[in-house]
Amino acid sequence: MTESTIAERNNVTWFKGLVSRKDRERLHGHQGAVVWFTGLSASGKSTIAHRLEQVLHHMGCSTYVFDGDNVRHGLCADLGFSEEDRSENIRRIGEMVRLFVDAGIIAVTAFISPFQSDRERVRALVDPGRFFEIFVDCPLKVCAARDPKGIYAKAREGKIQNFTGISSPYEPPEAPELVVRSERQTPEEAAVSVVRLLETAGILTKK
Repeated sequence: MTESTIAERNNVTWFKGLVSRKDRERLHGHQGAVVWFTGLSASGKSTIAHRLEQVLHHMGCSTYVFDGDNVRHGLCADLGFSEEDRSENIRRIGEMVRLFVDAGIIAVTAFISPFQSDRERVRALVDPGRFFEIFVDCPLKVCAARDPKGIYAKAREGKIQNFTGISSPYEPPEAPELVVRSERQTPEEAAVSVVRLLETAGILTKK
């Protein structure tokens, strides 16, 4: 069922406000965008995402980080880790970041988001040139060696089901805007590379 069909069935319409996205972007001094970090658990997504937000904040940007674990404490607390629930998790986040982009904010996300189709669905929600897929490419053995939560060990013991990289697949991005090699780059270096990407794309150019 399409978004328009659901809206028609529920008798809802999109209310266009009196303040436009361009108005909000002028206030922020930059364009709204989505920086979508994807990669295996313990690849460094959250660390890089929060470091990026810190750098952008010091530059005077309006930002917010959507972290996988944080979101599952509230917005997606009712979801598990089946393929269907994972897709629904990303769908909800996609709709949320869509609103943040409309607010002129740079939404930074850190989700494993293992399925290409889910990531492409989120990309389609925002205007072209506003979605930046960042693949945090880190070998499985390196991620497992870090294992800050001990979850890789539990997954190998069968205590955690549908664990990406062990008992559930991860589909690497086909054409990401940027690839970060987190076993070679520091979080600071990775954050700077994303800032440069946003600058080149014109997101950080005052409009």
